[in-house]
Amino acid sequence: MKIPDYINEKGNSIRLVTFTALFALIFINIYKPFSSSGWYPVSEFMFFVYSSLIILTGVLVVIISRIIMHFYGKRHSITYAKYAVWVFLEVLFMSLFYTGYTIYLNKERDAIDVFESSFINTALVLLLPYTVLWFYFGWKESSARLESLVSSMDELPQKAFGNIGFKDEKDVLRISINSKDLLYLESSDNYVTIYYQSNDKLKKFLLRNRIKNLEQELKESNVVRCHRSYMVNLERVKVLRREKDGLYIEMDSNLVSNILVSKSYSKKISEKFLSRP
Repeated sequence: MKIPDYINEKGNSIRLVTFTALFALIFINIYKPFSSSGWYPVSEFMFFVYSSLIILTGVLVVIISRIIMHFYGKRHSITYAKYAVWVFLEVLFMSLFYTGYTIYLNKERDAIDVFESSFINTALVLLLPYTVLWFYFGWKESSARLESLVSSMDELPQKAFGNIGFKDEKDVLRISINSKDLLYLESSDNYVTIYYQSNDKLKKFLLRNRIKNLEQELKESNVVRCHRSYMVNLERVKVLRREKDGLYIEMDSNLVSNILVSKSYSKKISEKFLSRP
């Protein structure tokens, strides 16, 4: 089975190398593995400086390995088995590096003992941060997919099923109404009351948002602004009636009263109403 693509992404590979290097620096200066306490007879600060250089040199094994893996993964699939072998080789080569360095400083040490110790400590230095990041990358990928799914679900009511979704000022979907049931919207300061018909009864939903924002969001729909405080669903408009004091909208439901159209919206409403299929 192929490993997830996010494991071998360039950005995640950089994060893995960086986090591993930082973890190794902390690990070696706190626990002093690889017999590192005997590397240099110096102060704690100078030991930190010298050991940091050695650790970063050892991490070059991971850097080179991840660069090769990145380009290899572009042409070949990397299975879990291949990845496990790859990580094992990283541990092996880094262990050999620290074994060689320890014996170079102390030739009296037994090479096999040093290698066994180095292999165990290197496995901890690599596998602990690897495991943490694998869980993190997996969680991040799952979160991104969930966010994408939620986003697509926000669009479905309006595009796929003939419904209209209404979001609040924080861009959170609060209600979805079938376009055939929606009647009109009425604004009041920072709130909009949504009126719709359900089981031959007039229902309403209070939404915290500005009507100006909703006008922009619904510009591709049949819900249009007709007044400073109103938006109407043209699908439910039965009659446009002009009287002495202005243009009025008569809905196809006897549950609502006529709605006055502002002069600034009269032309737009008339054109849209007449152009309906």
